[in-house]
Amino acid sequence: MKKIATILLFLLVFLLIASAQKKMKPWTEWTDKDANKVLNDSPWGQTQTETNTSEMFYSPGNRNTNEGAYNQATSINYRIRLLSSKPIRLALARLAQLKNSPQAEQLTAFAEQQTDKYIIVAVDYDSTDRRLSGPAMQVFNSSNTAFLKNTTFLETKDGKRIFLQEYIKPNNDGMGAKFVFPRTLDGQPFVVEGGNFLRFYSEFSRNLRLNMRFKISDLLFDGKLEY
Repeated sequence: MKKIATILLFLLVFLLIASAQKKMKPWTEWTDKDANKVLNDSPWGQTQTETNTSEMFYSPGNRNTNEGAYNQATSINYRIRLLSSKPIRLALARLAQLKNSPQAEQLTAFAEQQTDKYIIVAVDYDSTDRRLSGPAMQVFNSSNTAFLKNTTFLETKDGKRIFLQEYIKPNNDGMGAKFVFPRTLDGQPFVVEGGNFLRFYSEFSRNLRLNMRFKISDLLFDGKLEY
């Protein structure tokens, strides 16, 4: 009886794992909602929301009186995505298809490319209040590799870090700012199956820090670790 119970327990665990890793439907069938979920709330794309950030870019003594008061809580969303992962690139391509964008074919080709040299993190942002999104745009557009290279890194649970190799400011491709890191450390892949988490950290200033963890075991897509 004990042996049978052990077998049944094993089968239950197997079924739970199989269910958790259920294959996603083909990306060409993704809806707008599906694609945006991959981009903003998935193993490969997550959102860091900062609320009540009226003083993030301005001090009370320097605030322009023409801006108006922050009479309610305001938020800005930082969309932090593993752009080098295939699901994120497919989501971008799918949204372009749904919008009949002239970039759809180019983005589809980009999604099918292999990325074996770099880990690329893309960060976009949005806010319903232009008094937050405007200064955020200024911060991202005025930063450069030299400024960020010592305060921007990827980290794993064992404390290993790889620092920023290149920062690419936002352009008109709709992907946001790009943070480029080497894919290997000391000749070995930086991210491996069985690892706990991959953490992205970037400090632009005392008041603007991007900090997001991606669970490595959840980064499987079509049976392959995608990051």
